[in-house]
Amino acid sequence: MRTLQKTKHNMDERLSLIDHLNEVRTRLLKSVVFVIIISCVLYSIIDILVPMLAKPVKRLIFIAPQEAFMVNIKIAFLAGLFFSSPYLLYQIWEFVSVGLEKKERKYVLIFGLLSFVLFIFGCSFGYFIILPIAMKFLLGFATDYISPMITVSKYVSFVGTIIFAFSFVFQLPLIMLFLTKIGIVTPVFLSKKRRHAIVGMFVVAAILTPPDVITQCLMAGPLLILYEIGIMFSKWAYRPA
Repeated sequence: MRTLQKTKHNMDERLSLIDHLNEVRTRLLKSVVFVIIISCVLYSIIDILVPMLAKPVKRLIFIAPQEAFMVNIKIAFLAGLFFSSPYLLYQIWEFVSVGLEKKERKYVLIFGLLSFVLFIFGCSFGYFIILPIAMKFLLGFATDYISPMITVSKYVSFVGTIIFAFSFVFQLPLIMLFLTKIGIVTPVFLSKKRRHAIVGMFVVAAILTPPDVITQCLMAGPLLILYEIGIMFSKWAYRPA
């Protein structure tokens, strides 16, 4: 009898696992199709997207026959991924929320929305604030005998690195809030480790940004501000044991 019950329990677990895997496959397929559709739509207006992206430099070149075409596809795909992010987050939420309790769903939803808002702020800050400053500084080294001829692939990689890096580092206050909530850090600890954090920020900036000092400093500055905001979040979330 016990053997039959155990066998039935194992079969139920196996069926449950198969159901979960099927749901993951379905949602993943929906997400991929959605991103492809949005990317195709955006590719149809690539003549608008590329000038917007190239605004800080105005003129780009390509040195390989396929370079411009491949970069256009890359831009359309990355833009499609960006504009599809709300739908992708919705699919993740629909999958995860089923296994959560009401209180847990509330926290996950709040953290997810805050993370998305910070992601948008990070991307916007990187593109509208940091990129023009960095390009103005770096192109300022041009002289009568040294003129910039930037390839479109190198420029897109440079811009993508900056936007990705700032979308990532803008999550810092939320990470600090989360670590405080689960009891790993306290506001006092974060304040005491400020000096170590500053050194760490310059290391992170050196890793995430293109290899030039000005871009690294432009990231380290906002990181310092974000760290202080994170301490404020930590003080708000901290509950002494």
